[in-house]
Amino acid sequence: MTRPDLQHSPQQAQPLGRTVLSSTDISRALRRIAHEIVEHNKGTDDLVVLGIPTRGNVLADRLVALLAQIEGTQVPVGSLDVTMYRDDLRRQPVRAAAATRIPTDGIDDKIVVLVDDVLYSGRTVRAALDALGDLGRPRAVRLAVLVDRGHRELPIRADHVGKNLPTAKAERVAVRLVEHDGGVDQVRIAGGADDHETGEQA
Repeated sequence: MTRPDLQHSPQQAQPLGRTVLSSTDISRALRRIAHEIVEHNKGTDDLVVLGIPTRGNVLADRLVALLAQIEGTQVPVGSLDVTMYRDDLRRQPVRAAAATRIPTDGIDDKIVVLVDDVLYSGRTVRAALDALGDLGRPRAVRLAVLVDRGHRELPIRADHVGKNLPTAKAERVAVRLVEHDGGVDQVRIAGGADDHETGEQA
């Protein structure tokens, strides 16, 4: 019999919905994206990889590790917080600002690869482009996402996608990564009216 005091514990709760990407699927998708980046850039010269907190940071670090395996060079990696650049703060829960970390050589005349977990409305990416504009002038900006769930509100698309996942607006896409969430890597989708999971408002 389940103890009443444990029924609503996050540690005890069972994940909802169905798994659409397993740990193996996520690893395979990231390796493919890394190869696409190398092919598109004809190497890793002048690349800078910036993760969008929070899980975008984890994915950015993994991509940089894969790029090092493929090309034998260390690509600069950082983090780009976009909280104060969003245009939908009034209808979003209050979010604590995360750290922005830009590599020492900056982003001027660099090819910046923005990394996020889920692409949805496009508003997070628009905010990221505004944030980049205050930090420098990159030669080009590309976008890599683990999941593109559709429902774009702005004319933004990803250059590198791990999985295109058609969804209903009421569904929730939950990304879980070991470094941030513990447990195992997975992406799950479940029905629901609340879209406040990470990445849902991207």
